Parts: sequence; structure tokens; C-alpha cells
Amino acid sequence: MMGPRQVAQSALFYEFSIEEFVPADHPLRGIDRFLDLSDVRPLLAPSYSSYGRPSIDPELMIRMLLLGYCQGIRSERRLCKEVHVNLAYRWFCKLDLTDPVPDPSTFSKNRHGRVRESGLFRHLFETVLQRCIDEGLVGGESFGVGASLIPANANQTRGIDNKEGLPPDLTAGVIDEYLETLDDAAFGASTKVVSKYISPVDPAARWTGADSGAAFFAYSTNYMVDLDNAVIVDVEPSVPIRTAETFAARRMIDRITERFDMTPDKLVGPSQRCKHRLTGNGYGLRISRDVGVVGRGARHRPAPSSLEQIETDGRHVLT
Repeated sequence: MMGPRQVAQSALFYEFSIEEFVPADHPLRGIDRFLDLSDVRPLLAPSYSSYGRPSIDPELMIRMLLLGYCQGIRSERRLCKEVHVNLAYRWFCKLDLTDPVPDPSTFSKNRHGRVRESGLFRHLFETVLQRCIDEGLVGGESFGVGASLIPANANQTRGIDNKEGLPPDLTAGVIDEYLETLDDAAFGASTKVVSKYISPVDPAARWTGADSGAAFFAYSTNYMVDLDNAVIVDVEPSVPIRTAETFAARRMIDRITERFDMTPDKLVGPSQRCKHRLTGNGYGLRISRDVGVVGRGARHRPAPSSLEQIETDGRHVLT
């Protein structure tokens, strides 16, 4: 017998629990189990006024940003829409079925304001790293260093000649950010070579053709990775120039040594960055001739037999 037609009927009362609709093996449950945001509110407390309308819960914003990172949602506007309709996302963000989702503009204002000034992201990153160290996931002996090109949010067809200088109608925020990077060894002070073009909306970005394709405005994201379990132990931005990326690697080593008392015995990285830059200078690193080298042309290569072969390979291995 055919059953009755299913028609949605609004009820006066509902008994509903989001907890029951999130599977026990959902990846967000595993993340939530180890997520501790108890330090967020005390860290941001000086950034809030003692009077006025209550703000959005800062822990909610951090949970939503972590959710976007883990799920590959880059757009903050799309992130808000996904949290609005996805029950698992609501559960992770500690939102009930009827709780409102923050406006996308809230993220931008907080990211460029109090979150950036308080160093909250760095604090959260180091908290997670300390947990990995306590669980024995970080050996601290062998590190790998590398950089990824990150295209700047700047139109490459609207760059202006550097000789003309910045236009006078730029906003104060753009100018301030640009001036802050001029004396930074990972940015403006990394080279005496003047970039051919400069972006009026993001003057700190560098005009580069490092990927052997069409040139564009970009940054470099430099990573330091513990090779035991591929745990990222530090991140440092720079312009996509070898000298700047080298300085970023040195800065990451110094910071890891200072904050976690770890100094690598072996460092794996691109040859042009490691050669003559990370050897000496108080790091106690030297080029090793008896370890395998992984290059771009092949997944595995035999151990180099001479210093010349190491220098011509795609990567150096330092110990």
C-alpha cells in the first residue's frame, strides 16, 4: 500500500538536539576534542571597551576561522553561509539552531584590528605546537624548510612603474603597512634591487616571475616542518626573493630555539637558500655528504659523492 504524501507541517514546539545529528566519527569531533580556546578572551580583553554594545564572542570567530581553514573555505562570506546551513558546522562553533551567524564584515574588522594587534594567531599556533611536542609528535632533530608563492590580492594589470612612486590618494592603512615592511629584512630590506612594478593597493607585495610563468604580485609563505611526523613548527611571511626567504628561515630557527628550546641537527631545504646562508652564523650546521638528496627531477636519488654534486642537485641537506 502506498504511504501518505509527505507534507511539511509546522509544529508549535520542537525537541531538537544538534548533538544527535553530528556522527561520532565526524572529523570536527576529533578537532574539537583537542581544541582549547580558554586563553582567547583574556588575551583579547585589553582590546575591548568596558562599555557599549556587547561584541561577537571572540571564541566563535576563532572557531569559524579554524573551520574555514580545515574545510578549505577561503571566502568569509561563503563561510558564514555554510555555518548557517550545516548542522555539524553549527555544532563545532557552539551555535544552537536559532543562534545567528556573525556578519562576514565582522571577520575582516577583527582580523585587521584587535586580533592582529594582540598576536592571537601566533599564540594559538604555538599552543597547538606545544601540545604536539608534549604528545611526542615533534622530534626537534630534523627540520625541512621551504616556501610557497601566495598571489597577492592585487590586479597585475594595474601595477605602476616604481619610478613614479605611490599615488597620493592611497589610504593611510595601505601606506602604514607598506612603511612597516621597508626596514624588515624579510621584505623591503632583503635586497637593494628595486622592483619594476608596484601595486597601488598592496605596495608591500613583490612583482615576481619566480614560477617561470607570467609575472604577478606575490608573497612567500615560508614553512619550517619537523620531518618526523610532518608537523609545521613555524611559519614566516616574506617577499619572494631568495635572500628574504633565507632570512625568514633564520628567523624561524631563532624563534623555535628561543620559545621551545629546540635547535635542529639537520636541516633540509632548497640549495640556493641553504648554501652559504644557513651554514655558520652560530647555527652549527654543515653540509653533509653522506645523506640522500631528494630533487625535483626524481623522487629518490642516491647519496651524493662530492660537494660539487650536492651543489648542483635541486636541494641541499644540511646537518
